[in-house]
Amino acid sequence: MKAMVLAAGLGTRLRPITYAMPKPMVPVLNRPVMEHIVRLLHRHGFVEAIANLHWFPETIEGHFGDGSRFGIRLSYSREEKLLGTSGGVRNASGFLGDTFLVISGDALTDIDLAAMRDFHESHDGIATLATKRVSDTSQFGVAITGEDRRIQGFQEKPDPAEALSDLANCGIYMFRSEIFDFFPEPGASKAAGEDDPPGFADWAMDVFPALLESDVPFYSHEILAYWNDIGNLAELRQGNLDALHGEVAVDPGAPEVADGVRSASPVDGVEVTPPVLVGAGVEIGDGARLEGPVIVGDGCRIGAGAVVRDSILLEGAELAADAILVGGIAARAAKS
Repeated sequence: MKAMVLAAGLGTRLRPITYAMPKPMVPVLNRPVMEHIVRLLHRHGFVEAIANLHWFPETIEGHFGDGSRFGIRLSYSREEKLLGTSGGVRNASGFLGDTFLVISGDALTDIDLAAMRDFHESHDGIATLATKRVSDTSQFGVAITGEDRRIQGFQEKPDPAEALSDLANCGIYMFRSEIFDFFPEPGASKAAGEDDPPGFADWAMDVFPALLESDVPFYSHEILAYWNDIGNLAELRQGNLDALHGEVAVDPGAPEVADGVRSASPVDGVEVTPPVLVGAGVEIGDGARLEGPVIVGDGCRIGAGAVVRDSILLEGAELAADAILVGGIAARAAKS
């Protein structure tokens, strides 16, 4: 089974960070979130993948190359204009083959893709959607299912009092190639604006309604794994701290230098209270304090006597001497 990593979005809700980088390159534990997805693919036996690109495409290509450093063969599909949530998949249909995975390159998860693949191959439908139970349905599109787990409908971000389901659509799909028979004709997407290209298409407004209208079976695969779509700055911060606490299975990279402390840079003369992760090339002044949970990105500078608590410093961020950062995200502004 081949995979497609969705990596073309603008990440508007993560601005101003995404003024400087594409959303899939936003770091979790000092690695791009898409890197954790690519490593997940490798762990579950996927050897070939394609990623669609639009915003800062050269940044993603420059980091991942041909994928060999991460154990997969990775190719790319650039979109001059965004093709929508499913249009980009149709654009890569010649690569994908008879059965394939579609997964967001900007979500944090440790989903068992092998288990999802087994379920997908066990039923008669042409699609399997990963879903997860959530307490606040107003933040997600939810899937309504029957006892056989066949999907019967959807609600888009319903108020919890009006929700008919609490199964959030995780944006992780497995399809048979017949799915493309239910795409809108070019230029006929219900979700497209007047400036969108003819190939634009959307899962929620075009493809999934077509399956329901044609009474084509497709199914929900409920997961218990960690999943965070990193949709906004609060979720970015929470996802990083969850990963630091070990709530999601991702590789922290830096070696453990003390209990609960991982660092790729010297931390002599620094008061450290775990959990803390310090990247490479970091300079920390004498008397500074890192009161975990704290993540310090590569190349950061923290002045003498500064205090960081419950916070994240992204790559290259600087904190002045005697400054205090509590419960925040520090980053270096994009150059105009």
